[in-house]
Amino acid sequence: MYESLLSDALITKNLMFPENCVTFFGSARFDDDNFYSKQAYELAKMLANDDFTIITGGGGGIMKAANKGAYDAKKESYAINVVLPNEQKVNEFATYKSEFSNLALRKIALIKNSQNFVIFPGGYGTMDELFEILVLVQNGIKDAHIYLYGVEFWTPLIEFLHSSLVREKAISKVDTAIFSLHDQVKEIYKSIKENR
Repeated sequence: MYESLLSDALITKNLMFPENCVTFFGSARFDDDNFYSKQAYELAKMLANDDFTIITGGGGGIMKAANKGAYDAKKESYAINVVLPNEQKVNEFATYKSEFSNLALRKIALIKNSQNFVIFPGGYGTMDELFEILVLVQNGIKDAHIYLYGVEFWTPLIEFLHSSLVREKAISKVDTAIFSLHDQVKEIYKSIKENR
Protein backbone atom coordinates (compact mmCIF):
# COMPACT_ATOMS: atom_id res chain seq x y z
CA MET A 1 0.00 0.00 0.00
CA TYR A 2 2.73 2.47 1.00
CA GLU A 3 4.72 1.69 -2.17
CA SER A 4 1.72 2.34 -4.42
CA LEU A 5 1.01 5.66 -2.65
CA LEU A 6 4.64 6.70 -3.05
CA SER A 7 4.53 5.76 -6.73
CA ASP A 8 1.33 7.79 -7.24
CA ALA A 9 2.85 10.77 -5.41
CA LEU A 10 5.91 10.69 -7.67
CA ILE A 11 3.74 10.47 -10.80
CA THR A 12 1.71 13.46 -9.58
CA LYS A 13 4.85 15.49 -8.90
CA ASN A 14 6.46 14.66 -12.24
CA LEU A 15 3.47 15.09 -14.54
CA MET A 16 4.23 18.01 -16.83
CA PHE A 17 1.51 19.66 -18.88
CA PRO A 18 1.59 22.49 -21.40
CA GLU A 19 -0.37 25.69 -20.76
CA ASN A 20 -4.05 26.13 -21.55
CA CYS A 21 -5.34 22.85 -20.16
CA VAL A 22 -9.02 21.98 -19.90
CA THR A 23 -10.08 19.06 -17.71
CA PHE A 24 -13.23 17.13 -18.59
CA PHE A 25 -15.18 15.24 -15.93
CA GLY A 26 -18.24 13.04 -16.43
CA SER A 27 -19.59 9.53 -16.39
CA ALA A 28 -17.47 6.62 -17.60
CA ARG A 29 -20.65 4.63 -18.16
CA PHE A 30 -22.07 6.51 -21.13
CA ASP A 31 -21.69 4.83 -24.51
CA ASP A 32 -20.39 6.51 -27.66
CA ASP A 33 -23.91 7.33 -28.89
CA ASN A 34 -24.93 9.06 -25.66
CA PHE A 35 -25.95 12.70 -26.17
CA TYR A 36 -23.53 13.94 -23.51
CA SER A 37 -20.65 11.93 -24.96
CA LYS A 38 -21.28 13.50 -28.36
CA GLN A 39 -21.29 16.98 -26.84
CA ALA A 40 -18.06 16.30 -24.94
CA TYR A 41 -16.48 15.14 -28.19
CA GLU A 42 -17.54 18.30 -30.03
CA LEU A 43 -16.30 20.62 -27.28
CA ALA A 44 -12.98 18.84 -26.90
CA LYS A 45 -12.40 18.90 -30.64
CA MET A 46 -13.14 22.65 -30.82
CA LEU A 47 -10.82 23.37 -27.92
CA ALA A 48 -8.04 21.14 -29.24
CA ASN A 49 -8.24 22.83 -32.63
CA ASP A 50 -7.66 26.10 -30.78
CA ASP A 51 -4.55 24.70 -29.04
CA PHE A 52 -6.07 23.86 -25.69
CA THR A 53 -4.79 20.66 -24.10
CA ILE A 54 -7.46 18.16 -23.09
CA ILE A 55 -7.10 16.27 -19.81
CA THR A 56 -9.44 13.48 -18.74
CA GLY A 57 -9.58 10.63 -16.28
CA GLY A 58 -8.81 8.30 -19.17
CA GLY A 59 -11.81 6.01 -18.90
CA GLY A 60 -14.81 5.51 -21.14
CA GLY A 61 -17.89 7.64 -21.65
CA ILE A 62 -17.27 11.38 -21.36
CA MET A 63 -13.54 10.84 -20.90
CA LYS A 64 -13.18 8.71 -24.01
CA ALA A 65 -15.26 11.19 -26.00
CA ALA A 66 -13.07 14.13 -24.96
CA ASN A 67 -9.82 12.28 -25.69
CA LYS A 68 -11.25 11.25 -29.07
CA GLY A 69 -12.16 14.86 -29.83
CA ALA A 70 -8.53 15.87 -29.35
CA TYR A 71 -7.35 12.80 -31.28
CA ASP A 72 -9.55 13.63 -34.27
CA ALA A 73 -8.25 17.21 -34.13
CA LYS A 74 -4.76 15.65 -34.40
CA LYS A 75 -3.76 17.14 -31.05
CA GLU A 76 -2.26 15.59 -27.94
CA SER A 77 -4.34 14.83 -24.87
CA TYR A 78 -3.79 13.33 -21.44
CA ALA A 79 -5.45 10.45 -19.60
CA ILE A 80 -4.97 10.21 -15.85
CA ASN A 81 -6.52 6.88 -15.04
CA VAL A 82 -7.12 4.95 -11.84
CA VAL A 83 -7.11 1.21 -11.23
CA LEU A 84 -10.67 0.23 -10.30
CA PRO A 85 -11.89 -3.32 -9.72
CA ASN A 86 -14.91 -3.28 -11.99
CA GLU A 87 -15.12 -0.61 -14.64
CA GLN A 88 -12.27 1.60 -15.68
CA LYS A 89 -9.51 1.02 -18.21
CA VAL A 90 -7.59 3.56 -20.26
CA ASN A 91 -9.24 4.53 -23.53
CA GLU A 92 -7.26 4.30 -26.74
CA PHE A 93 -7.43 7.96 -27.80
CA ALA A 94 -5.19 9.67 -25.24
CA THR A 95 -1.64 10.52 -26.24
CA TYR A 96 -0.14 10.43 -22.74
CA LYS A 97 -1.39 7.95 -20.18
CA SER A 98 -0.73 7.73 -16.45
CA GLU A 99 -2.24 5.16 -14.12
CA PHE A 100 -2.86 5.70 -10.42
CA SER A 101 -3.83 3.29 -7.68
CA ASN A 102 -5.10 6.04 -5.36
CA LEU A 103 -8.19 8.13 -6.19
CA ALA A 104 -7.19 11.11 -4.05
CA LEU A 105 -3.77 11.58 -5.67
CA ARG A 106 -5.22 10.98 -9.10
CA LYS A 107 -7.74 13.77 -8.43
CA ILE A 108 -4.89 16.15 -7.56
CA ALA A 109 -3.21 15.30 -10.87
CA LEU A 110 -6.46 15.96 -12.77
CA ILE A 111 -6.94 19.35 -11.13
CA LYS A 112 -3.53 20.90 -10.58
CA ASN A 113 -2.68 21.97 -14.14
CA SER A 114 -6.05 23.22 -15.36
CA GLN A 115 -7.81 26.51 -14.89
CA ASN A 116 -10.88 25.36 -16.83
CA PHE A 117 -13.11 22.45 -15.84
CA VAL A 118 -16.08 21.14 -17.81
CA ILE A 119 -18.33 18.91 -15.74
CA PHE A 120 -20.69 16.70 -17.71
CA PRO A 121 -23.36 14.55 -16.04
CA GLY A 122 -21.96 11.69 -14.01
CA GLY A 123 -22.18 9.68 -10.83
CA TYR A 124 -20.46 9.72 -7.46
CA GLY A 125 -16.99 10.10 -8.94
CA THR A 126 -18.03 13.12 -10.99
CA MET A 127 -19.73 14.68 -7.95
CA ASP A 128 -16.58 14.12 -5.90
CA GLU A 129 -14.46 15.86 -8.53
CA LEU A 130 -16.92 18.74 -8.88
CA PHE A 131 -17.10 19.42 -5.15
CA GLU A 132 -13.32 19.16 -4.78
CA ILE A 133 -12.89 22.00 -7.29
CA LEU A 134 -15.73 24.01 -5.73
CA VAL A 135 -14.05 23.80 -2.31
CA LEU A 136 -10.67 24.83 -3.73
CA VAL A 137 -12.18 27.86 -5.45
CA GLN A 138 -14.40 28.74 -2.48
CA ASN A 139 -11.36 28.86 -0.22
CA GLY A 140 -9.16 30.82 -2.61
CA ILE A 141 -6.76 27.91 -3.11
CA LYS A 142 -7.37 27.69 -6.85
CA ASP A 143 -8.47 30.17 -9.49
CA ALA A 144 -10.67 28.24 -11.89
CA HIS A 145 -13.57 28.47 -14.31
CA ILE A 146 -16.13 25.73 -13.71
CA TYR A 147 -18.69 24.90 -16.39
CA LEU A 148 -21.59 22.54 -15.71
CA TYR A 149 -22.97 21.11 -18.93
CA GLY A 150 -26.58 19.94 -18.97
CA VAL A 151 -29.18 22.29 -17.52
CA GLU A 152 -31.80 19.59 -16.91
CA PHE A 153 -29.30 17.31 -15.18
CA TRP A 154 -27.71 19.92 -12.91
CA THR A 155 -30.77 22.04 -12.01
CA PRO A 156 -31.95 19.81 -9.11
CA LEU A 157 -28.48 20.00 -7.53
CA ILE A 158 -28.36 23.79 -7.91
CA GLU A 159 -31.84 24.06 -6.40
CA PHE A 160 -30.63 21.97 -3.45
CA LEU A 161 -27.66 24.28 -2.95
CA HIS A 162 -30.01 27.26 -2.71
CA SER A 163 -32.92 25.66 -0.85
CA SER A 164 -30.83 23.84 1.74
CA LEU A 165 -27.19 24.92 1.96
CA VAL A 166 -27.68 28.65 1.36
CA ARG A 167 -30.91 28.77 3.37
CA GLU A 168 -29.24 27.06 6.33
CA LYS A 169 -26.16 29.28 5.89
CA ALA A 170 -23.92 26.28 5.36
CA ILE A 171 -22.58 28.15 2.32
CA SER A 172 -22.90 31.77 1.20
CA LYS A 173 -25.00 32.77 -1.77
CA VAL A 174 -21.82 33.99 -3.47
CA ASP A 175 -20.54 30.39 -3.39
CA THR A 176 -23.21 29.45 -5.93
CA ALA A 177 -21.73 31.91 -8.41
CA ILE A 178 -18.36 30.14 -8.78
CA PHE A 179 -19.69 27.91 -11.54
CA SER A 180 -21.84 28.47 -14.60
CA LEU A 181 -24.58 26.32 -16.11
CA HIS A 182 -24.79 25.65 -19.86
CA ASP A 183 -26.71 23.77 -22.52
CA GLN A 184 -24.54 24.86 -25.46
CA VAL A 185 -20.95 23.69 -25.87
CA LYS A 186 -20.25 26.71 -28.08
CA GLU A 187 -20.96 28.95 -25.07
CA ILE A 188 -18.41 27.06 -23.01
CA TYR A 189 -15.87 27.14 -25.82
CA LYS A 190 -16.29 30.89 -26.24
CA SER A 191 -15.91 31.52 -22.50
CA ILE A 192 -12.80 29.34 -22.18
CA LYS A 193 -11.27 31.04 -25.19
CA GLU A 194 -11.97 34.50 -23.74
CA ASN A 195 -10.43 33.48 -20.39
CA ARG A 196 -7.23 32.15 -21.98
